[in-house]
Amino acid sequence: MPKATGVKQVAFNKKAYHDYHILEKFEAGIELFGTEVKSIRQGNINLREAFCMVKDGELFARQMHISPYEQGNIFNRDPVRPKRLLMHKREINRLYARIKQDGLALIPLSVYFKNSRVKLEIGLARGKKLHDKRDADSEKTSNRDIERKMKEQQ
Repeated sequence: MPKATGVKQVAFNKKAYHDYHILEKFEAGIELFGTEVKSIRQGNINLREAFCMVKDGELFARQMHISPYEQGNIFNRDPVRPKRLLMHKREINRLYARIKQDGLALIPLSVYFKNSRVKLEIGLARGKKLHDKRDADSEKTSNRDIERKMKEQQ
């Protein structure tokens, strides 16, 4: 059977873009079990409350909910167990230094399949203040109004 090629996005974290300024993006593999991969293929994953942390030189995704696979019976794992992320040691150490020094956070942005492997896009992010969120919302609505006016004039 030939391997699947290309990129297929499964989940996207809109809340991360609303609550944080994304400074840099990184790609990481995820250490998963078979039933978790099957559940992700069905789209049963939630990134809303997820965050990443470095512990003992390893990178983990916490609070990432992968619903149990219906046909998985005894092989299903805990839906919110910490999932180890696969990155080079040098990259993990650099991220850990940035988090500790600058007070930034690592937030999962999206989950996708890349050549039949599950990948997680994580972002190095700084939290937005309330006025930043208001500015972003007002800018979004004004851009939407401008687009609507332009469409009406044509």
